Amino acid sequence: MLDKLSRILMPLMLLGIFSHGTMAMGPAHFQGSPAQDSLTTTEHLIQFAAKQLHIPYRAGGSSLKGFDCSGFVRYCYQQFDILLPHSSAKQASHGDAVRLEDAKPGDLVFFKGQSTKSSIGHVGIITDIGPNSVRFIHAAFKGGIRYDLLQADYYRKRLVAIRRLVH
Repeated sequence: MLDKLSRILMPLMLLGIFSHGTMAMGPAHFQGSPAQDSLTTTEHLIQFAAKQLHIPYRAGGSSLKGFDCSGFVRYCYQQFDILLPHSSAKQASHGDAVRLEDAKPGDLVFFKGQSTKSSIGHVGIITDIGPNSVRFIHAAFKGGIRYDLLQADYYRKRLVAIRRLVH
């Protein structure tokens, strides 16, 4: 009888269903694979932001129902215990200033607003740096959460600042 019971319980113990005679926590409590554990905070942040692609734009939005630019950035960083205001201009006062040539994925990129010549009115998160390009993710009025290139005339001409929150 004991031999029969051990043949049933041993595979379950190996799978982690039973541990020390009690039921173990379900898959939601597993730490993840070693490959996932080796990701940096910045890589996790960028992956999290990418999961929000195509969520619609919503003025003043800060939830999965829809985001504006600063609401999206705030939502993403909040998942990593970095609290930001819901205003791109106010977010621009957080973190450390970074020159474009020193920018890294995870940095925030700030732009002049469409209807203003000087003040900050838009923000995104840099996701990729290439030899001749900088890609960022943001909440755009047309397209919702999407990627764009900093080298596009529209964004290049409006660039105001880059700030680093995660080192």
